[in-house]
Amino acid sequence: MWHLLATTCWMLLLGPVYGCHKKGSTTNPEANMNISQIISYWGYPYETYDVVTKDGYILGIYRIPHGRGCPKTDVGYDVWLGNSRGNTFSRKHLKFSPKSPEYWAFSLDEMAKYDLPATINFIIEKTRQKQLYYVGHSQGTTIAFIAFSTNPELAKRIKIFFALAPVTTLKYTQSPMKKLTNLSRKAVKVLFGDKMFSPHTFFDQFIATKVCNRKIFRRICSNFIFTLSGFDPKNLNMSRLDVYFAQSSAGTSVQTMLHWAQAVNSGRFQAFDWGNPDQNMKHFHQLTPPLYNVSNMEVPTAVWSGGQDCVADLKDVENLLPTITKLIYYKLIPHYNHVDFYLGQDAPLEIYQDIIRMMEEWL
Repeated sequence: MWHLLATTCWMLLLGPVYGCHKKGSTTNPEANMNISQIISYWGYPYETYDVVTKDGYILGIYRIPHGRGCPKTDVGYDVWLGNSRGNTFSRKHLKFSPKSPEYWAFSLDEMAKYDLPATINFIIEKTRQKQLYYVGHSQGTTIAFIAFSTNPELAKRIKIFFALAPVTTLKYTQSPMKKLTNLSRKAVKVLFGDKMFSPHTFFDQFIATKVCNRKIFRRICSNFIFTLSGFDPKNLNMSRLDVYFAQSSAGTSVQTMLHWAQAVNSGRFQAFDWGNPDQNMKHFHQLTPPLYNVSNMEVPTAVWSGGQDCVADLKDVENLLPTITKLIYYKLIPHYNHVDFYLGQDAPLEIYQDIIRMMEEWL
């Protein structure tokens, strides 16, 4: 797919020679904005904070304290947007440089052990609330299932956990990323190194604002999204493709990708295998990485899954549901793919109104 997009770049560069012009090209202003600017552009107030984890990572988080204009407008909730270490908005450390392999020596385990508790505790302290509602999608659910099942004190601070496209096991996933699991750990490190995986680059921005903003290339760009997430073309706003590509919170560690590959190959919800018994003993005080037991989680949980989701496959979700001790709601949306939960045009109708209703009922 990227070969097709690269070809379109040459078409754009050579366009004037062959009589091509910008007809049909419209770039949404948000494609060239940062998160704060996007929030402000839509008329909402915002606040930005740096949260420091116990192991020194500095996480950028955003807050929308109330609705447009004044606290009494719109629904009125205080919304916090968190980020995990290594992504576009959280790439700083008190000691290590992102250029060093030491910075990137983390996976899902550290996100759950350090990032999520630091973020939740910061919000609790700032707002003086006793409990929060947690909404997670995909990896956001993964680290929550780990954190809330291993950290009972943190779990007590969550009133409801809303899990969208939940991922714990990946035994049945059909994502193209599954092909990476056929490579050995050594081969992955030869190909991608031992630092960052999938950074957001100038090339990505170029694709977003010079290619995917044109009607003629919308099908190519949307098919790239669908190939990775599952198909649901009628539910995607094609006129916003430039924003979706430009605002990707790209970047994680190669070690995180190895952790995902481990989950696919083992079919288990388990901590990262450091590769040898001595290293596992150092990190876990046992020879093999521990399994995560979701049934230990005592948080009331609502789940939504998609019938066309090739990442969080329905079979994996169906295996997860019986392990959720306090499952208060479940909805299968047959036409949903993996990104419909936040990009789907009918997401407010299919998901968000139910989330708001449940929050109001549990106040």
